[in-house]
Amino acid sequence: MKVWNVLLFLLPRPSLSSRQKRYFKFVRRKMDDEQTLNRIARVRNRTLDDCAKVFEKNAWDDIEWTEEKRQAAESRVLLNSSNPLSEEEAGEYVTNAGKHWNNFYEKHSDQFFKKRQWLDSEFPEIMDEEARLLLSPQSEELSVVFETGCGTGSTVIPLLRDTKRTFVHCCDFSENAIKLLKSSPEYDTSRCNAFVADLTDEHSEWPVPPESVDFIIIVYTLSAISPDKMVFVIQRLVRALKPGGRLFFRDYGKYDLAQLRFKPAQCAGENLYVRQDGTLAYFFTQEEVRNLFCSAGLKEEQNAVDRRLLVNRKKKLLMHRVWIQCKYSKPEN
Repeated sequence: MKVWNVLLFLLPRPSLSSRQKRYFKFVRRKMDDEQTLNRIARVRNRTLDDCAKVFEKNAWDDIEWTEEKRQAAESRVLLNSSNPLSEEEAGEYVTNAGKHWNNFYEKHSDQFFKKRQWLDSEFPEIMDEEARLLLSPQSEELSVVFETGCGTGSTVIPLLRDTKRTFVHCCDFSENAIKLLKSSPEYDTSRCNAFVADLTDEHSEWPVPPESVDFIIIVYTLSAISPDKMVFVIQRLVRALKPGGRLFFRDYGKYDLAQLRFKPAQCAGENLYVRQDGTLAYFFTQEEVRNLFCSAGLKEEQNAVDRRLLVNRKKKLLMHRVWIQCKYSKPEN
């Protein structure tokens, strides 16, 4: 890590040649990779080597599933999709997604989702302003982040709190969610622009110019819309991303505990379900995510399955969670 820092300071900064810029970017990416590995290593060090010790911790990382476990999960998915909603019923939930999320936030306010303090470990590129300053020490421009499905600020508030040179655009289906976010004492209009938007609406407009965004965050958002709208949404978001900009994705993976708990009458399509509150939940595979983003012209940097075992030691319960986490970049012109 120190070696790369030294290289960054030694590289000539003014009037860089194209070759120097490419090398500078390589050093930056190498530093990012090392920072990511070091931070994740500090967080994800709970390896279950002995099943007899499973109740000694609240969670275990990078759990390997047996074929028997996978088959049992697949059987459960087949069961809970055996009596799906009619096309008309499913369409009602898709059409009225904004209404259902409005009702959700009216009921739960900003108390349901915890602040995402894990951004620094999982997506350090967004938070690491020091590294960005080394790359452009004379630049007074703020890094621009666009988060979709921001809710009441689970990501936005930690981002504003922990950075100084970042401007955040953020939007949500729900008018109630945006009102709650704007009422937060940490919401700063000079650094954040929160607005209501339905990204699936082909006729809607939003105040984010093309090729103006350095980072896009899509965390537990794409799963809340109909699969047949996902390609359009991603293509629209990619247009807002600068060449060289990066997109960060995290969402539910197939066979996640939440999927296995659904009842047959809640299935609205393959791997698509309707919660009791009327909101949608889709569960992704790695290949699906890869196809969605690569077909939009992005380059894959990371596509990983995060399999975690959560433990309720008091009740002796084991809960298998599955998430897909990815990073993509937009090729430079």
